[in-house]
Amino acid sequence: MNPQFERLLERAEHLIARIESILPQPLAAPADWSASIAWRYRRRSSGHGTLEPVRHVAAMSLDALKEIDVQKDKIERNTRQFVKGRPANNVLLTGARGTGKSSLIRACLQAYAPQGLRLIEVDKAELTDLPDIIEVVANRPEKFIIFSDDLSFDEGEPGYKALKSILDGSIAASTPNVLIYATSNRRHLLPEYMKDNLSYTHTEDGEVHPGEVIEEKISLSERFGLWVSFYPFSQNEYLAIVAQWLSSFGVDAKAVEAARPEALVWALERGSRSGRVAYQFARDYAGRAA
Repeated sequence: MNPQFERLLERAEHLIARIESILPQPLAAPADWSASIAWRYRRRSSGHGTLEPVRHVAAMSLDALKEIDVQKDKIERNTRQFVKGRPANNVLLTGARGTGKSSLIRACLQAYAPQGLRLIEVDKAELTDLPDIIEVVANRPEKFIIFSDDLSFDEGEPGYKALKSILDGSIAASTPNVLIYATSNRRHLLPEYMKDNLSYTHTEDGEVHPGEVIEEKISLSERFGLWVSFYPFSQNEYLAIVAQWLSSFGVDAKAVEAARPEALVWALERGSRSGRVAYQFARDYAGRAA
């Protein structure tokens, strides 16, 4: 073979190899599923998607979550049904910030991980890759919760349509070992404007019909089979959560009682009596007391 032609072929092969290295590749399954009970999906700048193990999963127990017993019962029951292979629903947790929505999901993961529950965290911007993620885990023996935290969309975002299709609407059948759990401060996941109400119509007998704009905005949240709402805590509920966290940090009962006025001032300065604020105060107080 002509040496010049051989060199040309060699250069072409190197060029093709370089091009292939930067092209988006199909999502590959992790080499070792036992590396963690939680995974994080990441799309690189090259377009390659990977499932990365979360090496240090935040510890959270169901017993540590106070003043949300009704919500806890609903989420735990649904998760238990899922792990046991019974019918269960995709879940949307909505409501006040810092009330334990994402903590409750983490606590369920810790409780049911020994029974095969796993979690994959997916950011809103990467929801368009949900079909690829589900395809990778579809034949695994574990049960997977795909978790998207603090979910909300602006008009026209591609992840909105992708999530709608996966929840209920795709021609593909649902995968029995995958559920989607999402948290949001918005019940309908999209901004709602006063002008949207102008699309409402009503008949002469007074029957109200929502317009297409309203129908579109509620269509995504409606596809979650289970809605769980969280509400702002009262002062007594907030103080009960503070006491629980202080006790978990080893603060004695007398000091816990003495900390109540400071806890109220802390909440007043933050403008919130949420569980998150209670936890942050407890960390500060316990650190100073130690």
